[in-house]
Amino acid sequence: MQCQEFGHIFRDSKGLYISLQLKGRIREVLDNWPTKNVRGIVVTDGERILGLGDLGAAGMGIPIGKLQLYTACAGVDPDQLLPVCLDVGTNNKAFLEDPLYTGLKHERVRGKEYDDFVDEFVQAVKDKWGELTLIQWEDFANMNAGRLLEKYQDNCCTFNDDMQGTASVTLAGILASNRISGKKLAEHIILIAGAGEAGLGIANLTAMAIAEEAGVSIEDARKSISLVDSRGLITKDRPSGGLSKEKIIFAHDCGKHIDNLEEAVKFLKPSILIGVTAKAGMFTETIVKEMAANHEAPLVFPLSNPTSLAECTAEDAYKWTNGKCIFASGSPFQQVEMNGKTYVPGQGNK
Repeated sequence: MQCQEFGHIFRDSKGLYISLQLKGRIREVLDNWPTKNVRGIVVTDGERILGLGDLGAAGMGIPIGKLQLYTACAGVDPDQLLPVCLDVGTNNKAFLEDPLYTGLKHERVRGKEYDDFVDEFVQAVKDKWGELTLIQWEDFANMNAGRLLEKYQDNCCTFNDDMQGTASVTLAGILASNRISGKKLAEHIILIAGAGEAGLGIANLTAMAIAEEAGVSIEDARKSISLVDSRGLITKDRPSGGLSKEKIIFAHDCGKHIDNLEEAVKFLKPSILIGVTAKAGMFTETIVKEMAANHEAPLVFPLSNPTSLAECTAEDAYKWTNGKCIFASGSPFQQVEMNGKTYVPGQGNK
């Protein structure tokens, strides 16, 4: 809500806006930041804020909030932290027509002009504060998130929170839950609903953990993990084809086309169901009950944010499984009272 209404509640800037109009002068802009020893930066271009979509410059609320956690949870001096919004425009029509919108009022710039702008920012940070200064990429669209991380990961201190942070916390939740389910990681059948940066990040890190735990190749480890995207279960022979190189490594032989999550759950019988779709209600009663029928302690992780976009609620998950499921969500849910027991939902959020 704060990001959606950012322009209407804006009073003073807590971070650094770098607009496309400043291209060629980014190093000069960094020189004007009042603190001199910046060690960590959270940067967004505002294109994929949570499950809310393109919020442009209003996405600044995310870097501000993330860096507050660095101070509150790790005690990092806030003077060493810098929230940044790279303003390259927005495709949000409502914002483009809003007189209180704080960013550039034109459609997003793509291609070489965008890449050169981002590259100038990265090089300016390295030149100003050194290559060990953290650059944390936050809420970039799928088309940019993975390739920017790949481009810069070997020449500066960087990571993508949506891909790597989400994956780390999700994997930690799975490993912790194994104390309850009694299963090893390699014994699970994992289905991820959503094959964007978060879903693929979870899939890749989990495959690495399976390979290490079970002593198998990464290719064999991936066989335990399936993904569903907007066109259905990702398989080698699905009619729609056109799989990206990031998705193709998780495409398995299926023998038939499965175009929806419910059928995928019935076919695969997953013990773990993870949601990163930003589609409320995606985990239906039929789906969750199917998991409970096949597994004694199924893991149900609706991780989409905010709470209104979670794939299912904690109350529904516990009710539909009669309290059998192990539940964690991206945003908090209240505890659930049922059958004389109190169920406290876990929160799996980076």
